[in-house]
Amino acid sequence: MRRAIIRTSDIVDAVLTRVAILALGLLVGMVLLQVVARYVFFQPPVWTEEISRYLMIWAGLLGATLAFKRHFDPAIFQPRLSEGGRRLALGIQSAAVLIFVLPALVFCFFGPGMRVTRGFLMRHSKSLSETMDFPTIYVAAAVPLALTVILLHLAARWAGDEKKPLKV
Repeated sequence: MRRAIIRTSDIVDAVLTRVAILALGLLVGMVLLQVVARYVFFQPPVWTEEISRYLMIWAGLLGATLAFKRHFDPAIFQPRLSEGGRRLALGIQSAAVLIFVLPALVFCFFGPGMRVTRGFLMRHSKSLSETMDFPTIYVAAAVPLALTVILLHLAARWAGDEKKPLKV
């Protein structure tokens, strides 16, 4: 079971790494198009700004999952710890992650009074973007996706995922 959790975490991380790179590439392309259209042709399309904003949301949230998987979080500043110290540090870190992620994930689906109709996703299912009549649910979906993936990576840490932190 432990290996299956770690393997699933690794596969999801590999897929989301590619999606985040694609989102960043498209973001750079949209910004470049906006700059060229504005300063060369003096006719910037309004939709490039909006698409850039949405791509930035996706890239940022997916980047958060990638950083968490690679231990590029406050855990990298821990000194060398004994086995008991590592367990304590994982416990404290896990509590902090759960205190933030679980309520945010609940409010993605439920609003005040635990009403589904007032939840973050449901509100976005009924709204359109400003310039393109694009359903904003496709942007808002990045939030519960990222939170769920962080929980998966946390489960992989509990299962013994020993990926080393990145060297800075």
